[in-house]
Amino acid sequence: MKLLKNTSWHTWAGSRAVLMALMASAFLAACDTTPKDEYANISPDKLYADAKDDAADGNYETAIKRLEKVEARASGTLLAQQAQIDLAYAYYKTGEKAQALAKLERFIRLHPTSPALDYAYYLQGLVNFNDDLGLFGRIASQDLSERDQQASRDAYESFKQLIERFPRSKYAEDARLRMNHVVNSLAAGEVHVARYYLRRGAYLAAANRAQQAVKDYRQSPSVEEALYIMAESYNQLGLTLLRDDALRVLKQSFPDSAYLNGKTGPLTAAAKKPWWQLW
Repeated sequence: MKLLKNTSWHTWAGSRAVLMALMASAFLAACDTTPKDEYANISPDKLYADAKDDAADGNYETAIKRLEKVEARASGTLLAQQAQIDLAYAYYKTGEKAQALAKLERFIRLHPTSPALDYAYYLQGLVNFNDDLGLFGRIASQDLSERDQQASRDAYESFKQLIERFPRSKYAEDARLRMNHVVNSLAAGEVHVARYYLRRGAYLAAANRAQQAVKDYRQSPSVEEALYIMAESYNQLGLTLLRDDALRVLKQSFPDSAYLNGKTGPLTAAAKKPWWQLW
């Protein structure tokens, strides 16, 4: 019996050794199949140069991969800062708005004295500005009372920061032009909502929204229609003094306005427009 016990122990020990060997082999095999970093032996400077070439060729996906490596390996250096800015632009070009804005917000927070700060603000505004351009293209399938123009407001604030802090920046003039566009866009949005309410008989809401457009965006072309909507809404509400006051301002500000030509009857010109029509 003693011999049998020893034999069993040796058998178990041998099996255990075989099992351990098999496990070690499996582990080594798994290590061999682990994806390798294709950029492991490339310096950050070379990676950055290659990323710029990729971006110049429109290969932003590849550029992003390289720039992410540069940002990680060159952490704390000017090269890493530049990689962050370029990453934001590459994300923007590939339609990844959230990643672009997150990268820019982090850059602005961590590098308030960077020589590229003006560009960071400009790019931040550009991301939101372009994102909002598609809004009007989708207007026919969206309830105007539910439209969110936050992207336009965010773009305006970024451009405003750029102009106030860096008035001589090479991006300042373009930022000013885009700010004007944003103001007109916001005013048009307010007027569209006011017209929406007017068509549905919500006259008080229409008057209030139109009045807000007149108050906030005095220089916008949309003020003309806003004044008309105010007059029409007050007329429907029986508020003749407020109606006449809105008409007086409309006549003074836009003496040749189509809303005053009388050819279609009093205060009916804009009502003939489809609710979704922009102009």
